[in-house]
Amino acid sequence: MKDAGVLETRLIDIGHERFASDVWGRTALLTRGVSDFSDLFSANAVDELISRRGLRTPFLRVAKGGSTLPDSSFTSPAGVGATISDQLDDTKLWRKFADGATLVLQALHRTWEPVSRFSTQLSTELGHPVQVNAYVTPPQNRGFDDHYDVHDVFVLQIEGTKRWIIHEPVHVDPLRSQPWTDRRSAVAEAAQGEAYIDTVLGPGDVLYLPRGWLHAAEAQGKVSIHLTLGVHSWTRHALAEHLAQAALAALDDDPEMRRSLPMGVEGPDGEIAAVRERLAAAVLEADAASLFHRARRGQGRPAPLGPVAQLAAVEGLGPGSLVRLRDALEARLEGSRLTTRVGWLDFPEANLPSVRRLLDGKDHPAADLGVALVERLLRAGVLVPVEQ
Repeated sequence: MKDAGVLETRLIDIGHERFASDVWGRTALLTRGVSDFSDLFSANAVDELISRRGLRTPFLRVAKGGSTLPDSSFTSPAGVGATISDQLDDTKLWRKFADGATLVLQALHRTWEPVSRFSTQLSTELGHPVQVNAYVTPPQNRGFDDHYDVHDVFVLQIEGTKRWIIHEPVHVDPLRSQPWTDRRSAVAEAAQGEAYIDTVLGPGDVLYLPRGWLHAAEAQGKVSIHLTLGVHSWTRHALAEHLAQAALAALDDDPEMRRSLPMGVEGPDGEIAAVRERLAAAVLEADAASLFHRARRGQGRPAPLGPVAQLAAVEGLGPGSLVRLRDALEARLEGSRLTTRVGWLDFPEANLPSVRRLLDGKDHPAADLGVALVERLLRAGVLVPVEQ
């Protein structure tokens, strides 16, 4: 039996199958005390990121009274050797925070290793890209007014408490091109109605919201810190976009489609039928799979790679060296070509059994795969050494 992943062990208590069939993309779900998230993030992590990591915008936003403050109000150069002007200024940020502003640490999956590791695992399980922001709100303050997101979210309460008021969608399953600001009046009106959920989240609580669900949150008596895991769901509309792109690319080779319209044409009426027929045929024959996988690879990053450790692995490579496929690489073997997030490689027929073997993600001795092949893949950043 397959081991339970982070979704089932840390975010929900109803089981993977029930969540997938009854909740995913359909309704909000509140789960109490499902996990201790102190290993992922904390108040100390907030202070370290802001005061010691040299972060720059857009890795942080600051919001107050429903509006985002200008970057210039909390950034500055950092002295000799670090004169770039968009670095976070911890003194300015302290003053904003003390005045009731919410600090939003963005793309935390790129700047904080425990969150990066967790989000990669969740993305692999869900099959959809995941981003992570942290929201740090002073007592009795809210950062944003009622709104909806164009991606699903898991809210993980880390420290303090926060009241969440949830309303059902005014626009179900919005696309990324359909933000809540397009429906301000409908959102404001719906927010005055009876709430679907009105609750206070405490440490260890998790709230799941499908895209489109209205929400607003306010810290209670202490500083509130929560993580928002944004799940950028693939949709049928996205697949249609890839299918249309593949069909149009195929029509590039159709001489009739490249032909100019007649001189003096006043409109497309006389041409639409022929174009529609050829386009429909191209859609039926198009293979959008490669476009889909290429787009999917582009929406994430592979696991971190240390250049010094990687060079040491190459220089110390021997038959007994243990290696494995780099995590989150989105590797696919298509014929004799291996495509990954770091590029593609072609292989001779003799190497293909070893390449297929390493795609299982397990540890392998270099002798089992072939030392020459392992060296090539280490140099390409596809394989990484296993610490022994």
